[in-house]
Amino acid sequence: MTPDQKALTEALIAARQANHTLDATPWTDALPDATQAYEVQDAVAAALGWFDGIPKTWKSGGGSRSATLTHAPLPPHGVRQSPANFSDLTFHTPGIEAEIALRLGQDVTPAQAAALDHDNSAALIDAMAVSVEIVDARWQDLATTPALLRLADSQVHGALALGDWQPYAAVDCASQRCETKIGEAETVVREGTHPLADPTWLLPIWLRHLTRHGQTVPAGTVVTTGSWVGVLPCRRGDQVKAEFPGIGAVRLSV
Repeated sequence: MTPDQKALTEALIAARQANHTLDATPWTDALPDATQAYEVQDAVAAALGWFDGIPKTWKSGGGSRSATLTHAPLPPHGVRQSPANFSDLTFHTPGIEAEIALRLGQDVTPAQAAALDHDNSAALIDAMAVSVEIVDARWQDLATTPALLRLADSQVHGALALGDWQPYAAVDCASQRCETKIGEAETVVREGTHPLADPTWLLPIWLRHLTRHGQTVPAGTVVTTGSWVGVLPCRRGDQVKAEFPGIGAVRLSV
């Protein structure tokens, strides 16, 4: 790692341990590319002892099919089953993303990942569930924080609530409805708004990322696939419900 990577890694570790945020300004030029950002991701996770082997739960996604998709492993202490209570965790400026999570039904080797395309990768999935990610950053002003610094910070992940798993079946994404209610605010309703048009579209890219160092991804590995509602602001104590009719629902307390 470069000196800048090492210093950034130490700063992110300290921010997590002390539950404080960082000014991004001194770090603006610390990471020249995504490879170095992922190295910082991995180094922070290793220092904090989050994983033993390949992480079991991931986030992956992007704003469109033409965007570069990004990926981050999710620390297991913050991945919880609905109804989930996160009152024991510290959040700084949390937001809610309503998503569909997918679960691998078989091991995927590097050779298999390399051969995947967007049309055949859904066959690897055995189950799906509604999920809600609480996004939160170790950066003080997320709006002005460079994308690579967000990526290094676990792609600004805070916590994840998972609904009940059900057998995977292709859905009509163009008409799929998503209903999200936060506290006493009106329910936010979206239809056909997945940024990639189909959550399974990211699978080949995500799996090639996970196998890039020669590892086989085990059956049971889970990935969340991008928000249907963007990021909705929330506050400590808010009760949240997200429902995808025909798929399931998630409840959580921030």
